[in-house]
Amino acid sequence: MHSGLLSRHIVTMCLVFAASALASSAAAAEEKPFVPVFHPELRISRAAGPIRIDGEMGDPGWRGAAKADNFVEHNPGNQTKPAVDTEVLIAYDDDNLYVAWLCYDDPKKVRASFCERDQMFSGDYVILCIDTYGEATHAYEIAANPYGIPGDLLFSSAYGEDGGYDMIFQSAGRITGDGWVVEMAIPFASLRFPDREEQVWRVDFWRNRPRECRYQYSWAAYNRDDECWPCQWGTITGISGIKPSAGFEILPAVVAHQAGSLDGDGGFENGGVKGDAGLGVKLNVNSELSAEATINPDFSQVETDAAQIDVNSTFALFYPEKRPFFQEGSDLFNTYYSAVYTRSINDPIAAGKLTWRNGSNSVAFLSARDEHSVIILPFEESSAFVENGKSYSNILRARRDLGKQAHVGLLATNRIFDGGGMGSLASVDGQIRLSKSNSFRFQLIASHTEEVDNLALVPDSSFNATRFAAGDHTAGLDGERFWGHALAVGASRNTRNYGVSLHYYEMSPTFRADNGFEPQNDYRMGSADVSGILRFEKSTILESINGSVSIARKWNFDGIQKDEWITPNLEVKLRAAQTGFHANYLASNENFRGRQFNGIWAAHGCFTTQPWNALKLNGNVNYGHRIARNALVMGKQLDYGLSATIRPFNRLTLSASANYIQSDDLETGERLFSQSIFWSRLALQVSRELSIRVVSQYNDRWKTWDVDPLVTYRINSLTMFYVGSTHDYRDFDFASDGREGWYLTERQFFMKLQYLFQI
Repeated sequence: MHSGLLSRHIVTMCLVFAASALASSAAAAEEKPFVPVFHPELRISRAAGPIRIDGEMGDPGWRGAAKADNFVEHNPGNQTKPAVDTEVLIAYDDDNLYVAWLCYDDPKKVRASFCERDQMFSGDYVILCIDTYGEATHAYEIAANPYGIPGDLLFSSAYGEDGGYDMIFQSAGRITGDGWVVEMAIPFASLRFPDREEQVWRVDFWRNRPRECRYQYSWAAYNRDDECWPCQWGTITGISGIKPSAGFEILPAVVAHQAGSLDGDGGFENGGVKGDAGLGVKLNVNSELSAEATINPDFSQVETDAAQIDVNSTFALFYPEKRPFFQEGSDLFNTYYSAVYTRSINDPIAAGKLTWRNGSNSVAFLSARDEHSVIILPFEESSAFVENGKSYSNILRARRDLGKQAHVGLLATNRIFDGGGMGSLASVDGQIRLSKSNSFRFQLIASHTEEVDNLALVPDSSFNATRFAAGDHTAGLDGERFWGHALAVGASRNTRNYGVSLHYYEMSPTFRADNGFEPQNDYRMGSADVSGILRFEKSTILESINGSVSIARKWNFDGIQKDEWITPNLEVKLRAAQTGFHANYLASNENFRGRQFNGIWAAHGCFTTQPWNALKLNGNVNYGHRIARNALVMGKQLDYGLSATIRPFNRLTLSASANYIQSDDLETGERLFSQSIFWSRLALQVSRELSIRVVSQYNDRWKTWDVDPLVTYRINSLTMFYVGSTHDYRDFDFASDGREGWYLTERQFFMKLQYLFQI
């Protein structure tokens, strides 16, 4: 009896084991190995019904929509299966392209901020990439975060991403129980595309997921040995029966402001309230041609430029363009040299732009009347910055894209000053893609200058008498005429594991770019760079280690060696709190103002980390022997900086930074100079439309303190209302009348209302 029972137990166990084995085998057979898809294809169809952009995904228009899935991880992994799934639905109707993102994840780990437009790129977000012409040279990048906060970029294969681009589109998002969703509606009127029955577009869907490191997923798989990003995207077909939109936009604006300033007696004098009106008009003739004009524009910035350390610099400092009229389409004007710097058009009363893009051909023309023009006078070891009244500026750019990150372009600029004087240049530039990993770039510029004849613009007799170009010309603005040239060539090879580049630059002593930003001339320079990267795809500690070495040598046009240096670099990225470290060492020998300084060295280190969405930290330190350029001695220099971004909750962001520099005479120990700059920005996003922010900064070199509050109500990138003020303080010591301490030196209240009408 017992033996029979035992037999039955044995048989039962065998049957259970066999069934379990069969189930495991069946499950293994059903679970297919992950296969990344290169150049995926998707055919989409018209929406089955209306779609409302609200992040709810319950609209009938999504039924039967085409789906993109099988996303791959290409950072830090190399075309591997992501830890979480992503699905994208896509459809269209007569007016819009609709895209919905289903991003699966633990909702408690999602990183997102309720912030202003284009300020959402530090957390989770998705990007729709569209190349409507399929040339792999220009593309739209349309983004949104889990709250539906929009962002957008314009990609150029030659010069990267243009963050100043703003598109009209809708987006909405929400965090769900199994991740987050985003819906987008992109009007066809916001895109330029060929006039044909059925569209064939290069497209990719990207998802950025920052956790212990920055995970990046995409629909298309990528070959890291191929430098061309859009060349590797997927393709969508099926969009038919749509036509490029011809539209008319009117942007009226009204501005009011009141300014006051400190008078000579230490009192404060308030000016009267002034009002003004401006008008902007844009005509989209078709998908290829657009014309834009503005009369009496308000081109002021609503946020002060962040101050830069300038205590030991002999050259003018570069500040980025923030004015929307000049930002849009700025990718066309980018070249090897900064031959176009639209902030040289300082205070225009009227401006116009004409832009034509037809597949691989692009032409842009910009013209402006400037009330307060600035001139940058470049020299071998310093530059001067002066204002010279009114001028006309004209900039013409033509570019032919040769496909796969290759192009050739022409550029011509001209600025004519009232009362005489002008500056012009003509340029040819290009980039040639020799293979997937090898490329060649070049630019050749000829400039012609007819100086303003007004020595009083620089009231410094010693400066005006200084001679340059082998003594042929004087630095003062005395009406001289001369030609100049600039040349740049470079070749590079970049693969998944290493990169090599060689560059040569030269700029004659008489070269000037009146509409550009080139604060130094009179040099010839050759440089070489070698880099390599190690990726640790299976490590739980390291993400990558990147090492490089840069060497260069520089001469002036008299054949005197001015500088030489070597710089080894090391960068380490960890799989913890998005943490990275960078270090380098500089060793150089420099000839400055006739003195030879050998044995210059400096060590640099910096870090960045973002352990949570609520906190991001950056820090840097530099120490070494550097030239004190005013005292003309070798200094022992120390500078360091720390910045932080803190989000106590998802609608409030505090950003702050502190930077300090000091230098002591290497021989005597005497303090040569020091400077500190403190900056902060507090931003509260009340709703998608309403935001409040306060920017403040302190500069101890000039003993100034600025406070700039602003309230903005923004419906879209061009329809907005804002009211704000600027308060500039300075620490004075009025020894003559016993007054000392902080005084309000300038104050301005301002208001602006503008509304975009689309016809």
